[in-house]
Amino acid sequence: MRKGLIALAPIVAMIVLLIVFSIYYGGVSNAPLLLIFVLASMVGIVHTRGISLKERIVVFSRGAGSPNLLLMVWIFMLAGAFAASAKEMGAASAMVDLTLRFLPAKFALTGLFLAACLTSLCMGTSVGTIVALMPIAAGLADKTALALPLVAAAVVGGAFFGDNLSFISDTTIVSTQTQGCQLSDKFRFNIKMVIPAAVIVSVLYVFLGADASEVSPSTFNFQLSTFTKVLPYLVVLIMAACGVNVLVVLTLGCLLTCVTGMVDGSYDFMGWITSTLNGVMGMSELILISMLAGGIFAIVNHNGGLDFVIDSITRRVSKRAGAEWSICGLVAFANICTANNTIAILSVGDIAKRIAEQYDIDPRRSASLLDTTSCCVQGILPYGAQLLMASGLAGISAMSIVPWLFYPALLGFSVAATIIFQRKKA
Repeated sequence: MRKGLIALAPIVAMIVLLIVFSIYYGGVSNAPLLLIFVLASMVGIVHTRGISLKERIVVFSRGAGSPNLLLMVWIFMLAGAFAASAKEMGAASAMVDLTLRFLPAKFALTGLFLAACLTSLCMGTSVGTIVALMPIAAGLADKTALALPLVAAAVVGGAFFGDNLSFISDTTIVSTQTQGCQLSDKFRFNIKMVIPAAVIVSVLYVFLGADASEVSPSTFNFQLSTFTKVLPYLVVLIMAACGVNVLVVLTLGCLLTCVTGMVDGSYDFMGWITSTLNGVMGMSELILISMLAGGIFAIVNHNGGLDFVIDSITRRVSKRAGAEWSICGLVAFANICTANNTIAILSVGDIAKRIAEQYDIDPRRSASLLDTTSCCVQGILPYGAQLLMASGLAGISAMSIVPWLFYPALLGFSVAATIIFQRKKA
């Protein structure tokens, strides 16, 4: 018992520090967030017993340098480079002007959320959706005087709609494979859980966007260069919707900003190089936070923290509703530790399957509970890849976005409601 609690020391330290910084400073920007993770990492390394300091650092480093995290680092760097070079050549501003030409400002928020839902459903990745839409969202916020954290949250929320439902989403594939059900069956079962949340959020955004400043059509100056400037974004969105690998999408997007920017005279080659490097450097804090999070989970897992929580939760299960709550609790805790919903599902998938079989829970339901709960938790983690990416591209702190994340919050209520309904039905 005591050993298990000690294993969770880095997680406890991280949560306490987040609360203290939030109360004292009224929020946590990315720089203090990085400090919090450094301190939590030190706590984890110090509290590890039974191995030498060198071995503890090796365990931490393996987690921080895992293949999944290094892939995320590449995405961060390319996303920063693309966003910065596209902004420098005026692509973001031109894309926003084009959008507002056809979409009234008061519906911009709802339109952005639905666009993120559709894009993520086609792409199967929340990170790719945020990369594609966040620069446009930031421009819309500036033009319409909508709060930037609110607009960023609309994109993040919509990104998790497809992450949860798409047939090509990692979380969908992993949840169905671990629970032993078909993708199509899980989709039909899962969509009933999330559609009410999506509809409510869409209506809510209509009201929240009602006060958006309308932009007069006379302010738009459509020329051939306008369409040239939006070409990189259009290509990125189309390739993303077609399911092209996000690394390929971002690499081609960066090259396209180079060509179009040089053709219309926005910058020369060295100007493009400078803007891309500035974009990469702007992601440095987010990259370090992600890697530290991976190292902290490796330490917690090495010390038996995850096993302790699994044993603590599952030993109290006695009925089907309790079994469903335990499945949600397991994947939620794993998600908090890993800051990666796919890895979280993989970590507890086999245990969830055994619980589901023991308490006669339909595999489609257990898969839906795993996927939806993980997306709900991942969607509000200020140190998760999605919020870090959104904050980096929007130029705001991840914590400032969290209060506006209505869709992930309603996903949580939907999951809870289905479990409570099952309890009443039983």
